[in-house]
Amino acid sequence: MPDLKTLINKDKLPQHVAVIMDGNGRWAKSRGEERTFGHRNAISAVRNVINACNEIQIPYLTLYTFSSENWNRPKEEVDTLMSLLSETLLLEAEEIFSKGLRMHVVGDISQLPELVKDQLLNVIELTKNNKNGNLILALNYGSQKEILKAVKEISEEVKAGKINSEDIDEKYLENHLYTKDFPSVDLMIRTSGEVRISNFLLWQIAYAELQFLDVLWPDFTKDTFFQCILDYQNKERRYGKTSEQLLS
Repeated sequence: MPDLKTLINKDKLPQHVAVIMDGNGRWAKSRGEERTFGHRNAISAVRNVINACNEIQIPYLTLYTFSSENWNRPKEEVDTLMSLLSETLLLEAEEIFSKGLRMHVVGDISQLPELVKDQLLNVIELTKNNKNGNLILALNYGSQKEILKAVKEISEEVKAGKINSEDIDEKYLENHLYTKDFPSVDLMIRTSGEVRISNFLLWQIAYAELQFLDVLWPDFTKDTFFQCILDYQNKERRYGKTSEQLLS
């Protein structure tokens, strides 16, 4: 089997890849284990996608780590996810720093446990001057709430007379999103065979290529990621134009 990484065209890389990491529970259930077992065994897949992005120098990677709807899961599972997040931040902080990655968070982190919040802020501070890539964790994130937050902020600006409604365009709204400092998503990957977006980066994926994989997240490897990049590079990205216009 060829080394997939060597087949990738470095001149046609996506700038921003987003991943919905799905299938931990089904992976665990298929092995006769509790859902939490799947979450614990998903950490290696997280390392795989971070390392793969770093190796081929994709500058932005966003991981859907915990959605605003995930609070509705059983308390034991939520507690496990928060504990795992805390453990992972503690164990991986130096590795993230040594790779030259800068970590960011999108979402409302005010609801997270204080320990997790403090660890997140510590890693963000530790890596703030890194230049080799951006690792973005979507935590307590929901796209509908993000857009609603932006609309409310802009409405208050109009009400206060700071801007006129005629001044509001796509760029102005984007500047009120959590992701205002990042480019739009070029490639969104979802594992587990589910074919839905789950309230993830709805505005930001307007022209993204979407890939839905049958692989469960704990089985996600670097080669899985490299194959996604190769598939992406075989797509014609037209942004509303025709193929003939692109050729001309």
